[in-house]
Amino acid sequence: MAKVAIVTGASRGIGRSIAERLAHDGFSVVVNYAGNQTEAGEVVKQIESKGGKALAIKANVGNKEDVDRIFQETLKAFGQVDVVVNNAGIMPLSLIAKEDAETFDKVIATNLRGTFLVFAQAAQHISEGGRIIAFSSSVLAKSFPSYGPYIASKAGVEGLVPVLANELRGKNITVNAVAPGPTGTALFLDGKTPEQIAQLSKLAPLERLGQPEDIANAVSFLASPDGAWVNAQVLRVNGGFA
Repeated sequence: MAKVAIVTGASRGIGRSIAERLAHDGFSVVVNYAGNQTEAGEVVKQIESKGGKALAIKANVGNKEDVDRIFQETLKAFGQVDVVVNNAGIMPLSLIAKEDAETFDKVIATNLRGTFLVFAQAAQHISEGGRIIAFSSSVLAKSFPSYGPYIASKAGVEGLVPVLANELRGKNITVNAVAPGPTGTALFLDGKTPEQIAQLSKLAPLERLGQPEDIANAVSFLASPDGAWVNAQVLRVNGGFA
């Protein structure tokens, strides 16, 4: 029986690349999405067109009942959960001095609370030998103005990773995070001028933006037998951006 992976925020960008790569690796894939059913359906069709199995589930990772339902529907459809990738996230920018508590709360609810809720369900339901993979960001090292809510949320994610790894001691389950650098997705490019994008492209020694496939390759490694000895780590997949 094929192993089963849940990928949150999988209707586009990095999440879509991860879902398609894990399907290529032989996983049946649950494609979680928050709003765009059409895009999620396209990911499922793409996977199925290549002989894979996939299921789209609409759910908000910041909502406990929704997250519980992702896992229950996955178990009903496929009978097991072997890999969980919590990629879902948002990145609205706001200066701290603006005191925009609404934006801060929204980012924390999706990025940090969402990770906590997905971690909780993964810890309860993942198979022995399973892999839990969260998403942080290499922007933590930069402390760019206006990134306060986003960086706060991702710093919290990095704090949760080793805690869950320790809580799962003895169960042969790894818990890691991937922290991309600047990556050419709609989430990253939205609101930036061509000049800003060009400048950010030059920050890494490799002098380009990452591509969703670069990040998916790292997730594929962590989810594979070759990643079995990597645990409680944050893998900074960023071309040297630091």
